[in-house]
Amino acid sequence: MRAIVLKSPNGRAEDLVVADVPEPSAGPGEVVVAVAFGGCNFADTMMHSGTYPHPKGYPIVAGLELSGHVAAVGPGVTGFKVGDRVAAFSEGAGGFAERCVVPAERLIRLPDQIGLDVGAAFPIQSLTAWNILHTVSTTRPGQTILVHAVGGGLGLQVTQLAVMAGARVIGTVGTAGKEQRALDYGATQVVNRTQADFVAAALALTGGKGVDKVVDSTGASILDRSFEAIRTLGHIVSVGEAEGKPYTNLWDRLVPKSLTFTRFHLGHIDFASRQWRDGVDAVVKAIAAGTLKMPIAEIFPFERVADMYARLGSRQVSGKLVLTVQGA
Repeated sequence: MRAIVLKSPNGRAEDLVVADVPEPSAGPGEVVVAVAFGGCNFADTMMHSGTYPHPKGYPIVAGLELSGHVAAVGPGVTGFKVGDRVAAFSEGAGGFAERCVVPAERLIRLPDQIGLDVGAAFPIQSLTAWNILHTVSTTRPGQTILVHAVGGGLGLQVTQLAVMAGARVIGTVGTAGKEQRALDYGATQVVNRTQADFVAAALALTGGKGVDKVVDSTGASILDRSFEAIRTLGHIVSVGEAEGKPYTNLWDRLVPKSLTFTRFHLGHIDFASRQWRDGVDAVVKAIAAGTLKMPIAEIFPFERVADMYARLGSRQVSGKLVLTVQGA
């Protein structure tokens, strides 16, 4: 079968190739999905460059997110049958291939209202956003949340779900032109970090008190400065290091305000838990109803996977990039 193989973590286009690999088979508790589309995430580019914090062996079939139809079910699997429309987060990668094996508990049944392209676009970002707001922290009406990289795929999902929960969002972007969609999706204010001081803006919006929560996927100096923008007893949720690793001694940052700090990775969720299913149900229902939007910026042909990675790495994308594997 055809697959996108990442030969080594050097960040070179020639290490990301279309290749023939053996078809997988379903073991106990597993399902084989005939993949229609794959979703591209910043984690994919980090695996390509060798900076992903959850190491994988190489060579590896790329792709952490996918949609398609159930092609086969393994022993002990109930609730799914051949032909079912599904989406999934594949922690072990393998989604950018004509067939991918996924543990059944990670499958998401897609209603007819959700196209397979959208099905490949939402599992990682929407469910990361949901669990940031409702599993590793509590989001209540009236809270103010500072969301870095608010114009990216994850930031737009956090914004919409936070507003649905009654919170207000102040976002930051590092690229001009990425402000508007976040505002359209409910953000109260968006600050371009190259043009204005986001700490001053956050303090002004909260009357000098500081925000209740920070959601950060940037790390480095952006996360470090965020400690100046948060209130006493606030909560910081870190979900990535796009700009680099954060301040090395977090103790020095947490103690002065009695802050709570969480470094969250979706793969650490208990996929058999009620919390996971509640999040899946809420997100799928909202997408199907049109209240949670998943903007797809571009859909790439299978052979142009390197272009997709380069486009995401350019930091010019507001929305989601999707790879056509076999199509709808």
